[in-house]
Amino acid sequence: MRTAAPAPRVIAVVGPTAAGKSDLGVTLARHFDGEVVNADSMQLYRGMDIGTAKLTPEERGGVPHHLLDIWDVTEAASVAEYQRLARAEIDRLLAVGRTPVLVGGSGLYVRGAIDALEFPGTDPAVRARLEEELELRGPGALHARLAAADPGAGRAILPSNGRRIVRALEVIEITGKPFTANLPGPDSVYDTVQIGVDVARPELDERIAVRVDRMWEAGLVDEVRALEARGLREGRTAARALGYQQVLAALAGECTEEEARAETVRATKRFARRQDSWFRRDPRVHWLSGAADDRAELPRRALALVERAVTA
Repeated sequence: MRTAAPAPRVIAVVGPTAAGKSDLGVTLARHFDGEVVNADSMQLYRGMDIGTAKLTPEERGGVPHHLLDIWDVTEAASVAEYQRLARAEIDRLLAVGRTPVLVGGSGLYVRGAIDALEFPGTDPAVRARLEEELELRGPGALHARLAAADPGAGRAILPSNGRRIVRALEVIEITGKPFTANLPGPDSVYDTVQIGVDVARPELDERIAVRVDRMWEAGLVDEVRALEARGLREGRTAARALGYQQVLAALAGECTEEEARAETVRATKRFARRQDSWFRRDPRVHWLSGAADDRAELPRRALALVERAVTA
């Protein structure tokens, strides 16, 4: 395939869920003779396809995608492990002259892949104590403590995400510093151009509602039921994924299926706002409109942005 200009060493396509990152990533990879490296933490899990809006093989347009379907749903996610895997893929692609196109909305995973971040170790005793407290008191109480100790972390981590709250409190206790203090300013390890896909909130909210409806129509409940048989409910990370958590509650009789669908829409809208806030803090992200009126022009503008970055 013809390449109009040499690409920077890495391209990253970031932004909130439902903005249109996946399709743009495929377009850029095809143009720059590249391959996609997934940076969506939940698309790492095998079988979590419908609820994560994972591209089908046909939608990938012949572009190889990496770091999809690598973990069982019972495995706890680890940003440090993802960092190791992502950099191995990026380095391998660069070594054979291919352009890595990192695509995803998991902000810490993106930074872990392309920035000089070192993740603090763990203390089993501290972790066990915090997990016991989580079990006894629930995530809300621990989130309040986290927000008081580190307001930035409190804003970035959902109050329902007990696993991440425990990890943040563990890091604070181990290092004696706020969790966010362990995330230094931008310090890239690769020559990277980051493209943020920007969609105004009202339109993005509508896209999210439509996407959730389509997920239900595509069989999300059956997907969750099948994964439950494979241990999803015991998965410390996967069981808390948007949509999956809500359907598990419905299957357990804690709410109706319609209530689960409505809560998935609400929770996804909240999550999209947090994603947007995370990436807006990074001055290296170049924002392009992914609104419906601009969708046809988005690929051209993104290609031009990448080529300008190379020329500069």
